Order: sequence, then structure tokens, then C-alpha cells
Amino acid sequence: MMGFHFKIGVMTDVGKVRAINEDYFSVSQDEGLFMVADGLGGQNAGEVASRMAIEALRDHLNNNENPLVGEYEEELSPGTNRMLSGIRLANSAIYEAGHRNAEQQGMGTTISSVRINGDVMGFAHVGDSRIYRIRGGRLERLTADHSLVEEQLRRGLITEEEAAKSKHRNVITRALGAEETILIDADEQVLLDRDRILLCTDGLTDMVGEEEINRIILNNGDDPQKACEELINRANDKGGIDNITAILVHCEKDEERAGLLERTFSFFVAGLKKAYGRIPSSLRGG
Repeated sequence: MMGFHFKIGVMTDVGKVRAINEDYFSVSQDEGLFMVADGLGGQNAGEVASRMAIEALRDHLNNNENPLVGEYEEELSPGTNRMLSGIRLANSAIYEAGHRNAEQQGMGTTISSVRINGDVMGFAHVGDSRIYRIRGGRLERLTADHSLVEEQLRRGLITEEEAAKSKHRNVITRALGAEETILIDADEQVLLDRDRILLCTDGLTDMVGEEEINRIILNNGDDPQKACEELINRANDKGGIDNITAILVHCEKDEERAGLLERTFSFFVAGLKKAYGRIPSSLRGG
């Protein structure tokens, strides 16, 4: 299994309109775990919900002794199933807190999460925070927004141009904490050397088009931090009407590990050849 090491850029900003930043994120390079959440709700409830979601999921992923919550999906790996379990757990916690505390009533949050194990990337999401992959210079969205406008687009009720101008584009149809149970989109993909993974909130994608996002990332080469800073600055230049968060992960093949595996295999083959050479020809097959 191929090993990867990561170069990571991350930045969050309150934007130019909002009073507080209700986005929350977590980056764990050693665990290959990257998460972003965009809170919603009155007062400071959105900030509470996004933090609760990330912390509940991270704690669940870091403790394999905790039982899984919900149905096990056989087509996904144990790691991705644990990620789904953690999101279900987070949903329950936010839902219960919203019904228990009047100040937090109606709070919720999006969540997008990536976990990389070897050469397999598992990812899951709820809401309209997005996950992209950049491969071969091309940006590809891996998630579908759970939003009213996205649903209208899928049904062919509106055009892309109408969607971009719709006053309903920020109306989401799924969020953690909105219902007692939650439907989560999840998938797994094999990573290739030099793939780049972008997680971001809609404060970026509502302001900056995908073509420009791709161009900014490519123009910044091997500097993901500089790319994130430019993405956030560009969103603010265009109005910054929401909180903005971007996590950019450069996935690079772990040459040292690959070399070790290659050398180990070579030693193994050489040992077989030496042992084979000591077998009398009369006992050899062929």
C-alpha cells in the first residue's frame, strides 16, 4: 500500500460582513484527518454547533474502543464506517443540545471530513461545505451540495446561471442537528501521487468560481498555505459576505517508505535466489 506525506495549507477568516466566525476546522497530519464545519443558527449557536461537530467526530475517530453508531456499510472500509458513526454521534449531540438549551434552539452545522489511510481516502459530508480533488491540473468536486438550489439543478428546474443568482442558494436541505437522525453522503477513492484535496465552506465557493479556485491553486505550485491565503483574500475582495475556510492538502508519495519496501522486496528475491541456488539440480522443478 502506498504511503503519503502531506503538505498542508489552512486559513479561516470571518469575512467582511459577519460579526463572528462560525466556521470550525481540524487538521491532523499524522492521522491523515481533515475536517471543516460551517455553523448556522441564531446568536452564537452556529459557532457552538460547528465546534461540537468537529470535536465529537475527532474524539470518536481517535477512540476505536467506542462502539459504532448506526448501520455498518459493507462497501466502505472500517475507517470510513467509523467516520460515519462519529458524524451520527455528533448529530445526536447537537440535536439534543438544541432542544435542551433555549439559546441554542435551531442550531446546526455542515460538516465535510476526509480521512486518508495508506492510498485510500474516505470522505463524508452533510450540507454545502465542499470537498474537491485536483488531479492533473483539473479541479473535480467530490461532493454534491445538500441545498435547495442544487436540488433544483439536479431536477433541471433552473440553469447554472440562474443558480448562481438565486436568492435561495444558501438554503440547505441537510445539516447536523436539524433532525434526530441524519443522512450522510460518503465514498472512498484511491489517491495518486501529487493529488491535492481542498475542503472549504461556502464562504469561498459562493464568492469564487471553480475555474478561478483551480487557477489560484495551480499558480501557487507547491505552496498550499499561500494558495489558501490567496483564496480567502479573493473571496474577501469579492465581498466576503460569509465566513471563509479553506484546507488544502498536497498528497505526495512517501518516497522513503516506497524505497524501503522496494529494498525489502529486492532482499527477499535475492534470498530466494541464493536458497534456490543451493538446491541440487536434480530436485529443482522445471
